[in-house]
Amino acid sequence: MSPLTLSAVIEKHIRHLCLTDFPCGRGSWRKAVDSAEETETEETDSLLDLLICPHSPWWHDASWSPQALTLRKLAMLSPEHLHTNFIHKHFTTLRIVDENVSVVDGGLLKFSKLEELVLSANRISEIPADNLPCTLKILELRANRLSALNSLTSPPPPHLQYLGLGSSSLGSCQDIANLSGKHWPQLVCLDLSDCEFEDQRALLSALTTLPCLKTLVLEGNPFTLAPSYPGSTVDTLPRLSCLDNSWITPEERHRFKGLAKLSDVIVDQASATVRVGGVMGIPDPLMNVDENAPDFPVVTYSYFITYEFLTQETPVNLKVASESKCDTDHETEDGSTDADPQSVKNCKIEKSAPDTGELNPEGTCCDIAHVSRHSTSKQTWSEHMDFSDTQVHTVSDLGGLKKFLNHGLYLRVEEEKVLSWPASSEDVAVTKPSQSVKEKNGGKERECPIKSGSTKDKSKDKKKKSVPDLVNDAPVRRSLGSVHVPLQSLLKGDRKVEILCDLGTLHVESVVEAAPTCKKDLGKKIKEEKKDDKDSKRRGSSGTGQKNTASSKGKGKAGREQEVDVVPADSSVCVRLQPATVELSVELEKWESESEARRLLHTKQIPKSAETGRLS
Repeated sequence: MSPLTLSAVIEKHIRHLCLTDFPCGRGSWRKAVDSAEETETEETDSLLDLLICPHSPWWHDASWSPQALTLRKLAMLSPEHLHTNFIHKHFTTLRIVDENVSVVDGGLLKFSKLEELVLSANRISEIPADNLPCTLKILELRANRLSALNSLTSPPPPHLQYLGLGSSSLGSCQDIANLSGKHWPQLVCLDLSDCEFEDQRALLSALTTLPCLKTLVLEGNPFTLAPSYPGSTVDTLPRLSCLDNSWITPEERHRFKGLAKLSDVIVDQASATVRVGGVMGIPDPLMNVDENAPDFPVVTYSYFITYEFLTQETPVNLKVASESKCDTDHETEDGSTDADPQSVKNCKIEKSAPDTGELNPEGTCCDIAHVSRHSTSKQTWSEHMDFSDTQVHTVSDLGGLKKFLNHGLYLRVEEEKVLSWPASSEDVAVTKPSQSVKEKNGGKERECPIKSGSTKDKSKDKKKKSVPDLVNDAPVRRSLGSVHVPLQSLLKGDRKVEILCDLGTLHVESVVEAAPTCKKDLGKKIKEEKKDDKDSKRRGSSGTGQKNTASSKGKGKAGREQEVDVVPADSSVCVRLQPATVELSVELEKWESESEARRLLHTKQIPKSAETGRLS
């Protein structure tokens, strides 16, 4: 398929005006001044109504140029003036939007009086300045495929006052060099929104050479995520009147005065604070527990929130409601093991590459580097769980952060279930050396405390023996629900996104099924277990001991086997409750004044100098 040229699209629009057809042009429908014949003709006012009325079948959409309608009127009133050269010179504004134009050819030079050219949302990769009329004052190229400005600046239209380059992949050092006053001496308004500029200091240095610049749009560039924006821009460009569609007030100029002098110590990096607040609507896992259920296993539930965020350093824990710890490996519902996500600053951050599918099923962040997973501290169930988890993520890869914010983050509510079983006597002897154990002496049993410096009474030791020691299975986790949090507004100038995430109605299993994963021999109590062992040896394979143990509500090893056999997998009932909600906010750090910037920069430099001193 051949590329579509701009002049071909414009000529097509001109042909659709039907300048020589009814009710325009010369025809039998027009009354001639010197005509003596009495033919049926139309009045001029009636013909004008047919052109203007939107309900008329001869009405045409003229949104591509304000001169299109005036040209049709002229074709009706004075058709003798219409010729090709006149038509081309009649247009001063052309708006060719989203029409798949890929080439700006020399045919545009025929429009010698063109002042405004809008070519948004096309497929233009380069625009030769030689093909642009020298009368051009407004050039809009938003949402094209521009990757460089070299062809546009050799030389550009000399009288250009507005240049729109938004939503393109511009951002290289050469692009910055092509935005100097040498190329655009009369430029008043410049739109660079949603581009890929990351070097704020270099770009502002080039923009200071534009002598007439009054309006500037920079939102959506990676460097605008840094704390120094917009303060550095306001202070560096004193002649600027409007920034990102907002007027710059004298009070803003006063607050940011002197910030440009700190450009040598300012590092282009972003700092985002993610806060997880209260959680409501998680169903009670024990609301429908059967009263006749066996005593073992003992099931405990805990809940936590997990999300992924772009970061290059370990998040700094600002506010900790309860200290979270690094857990050991846990078991997922399918029986596989996985490392527990960390939530404390001294714990290692878990990279998302091998586990992105777990947290983000949609896979939108798989291609973004430095994505790490964070989880809050675990809490037991309550109607309202306040996690009060605050994490600060510092990011130097501003381009990667922009992509991440465009995709948004995925937040997930997770449940952790732990099954606890009575420990066998061998486990107690090995894992509990500080407690007393029983030894055989001349066929009799007696208590012999292991030397461990314990000074507790024997009565307390006997009392402890009545409570069985428990051994925990590997934690079993499952995701109760996930939600996507859009963050694009942070790229449009918003400093903070605060949202109440609605995860919908969650489900809980009302009957907990024992997982036959523990490989140890278990019993209710150490005394009863040893007694059962003696009875089983004495009775052989009669099965009496097993029957007695199984009848005691599932206590011990046989009781555990009974639970697995008796409770069917499909006996769990889902309980519907109110929708679950999670309070979440994501806030970018922004300096409100020059004094605040100086104080924060000084605070950050102190730890670095102290660390340098220790290394030396």
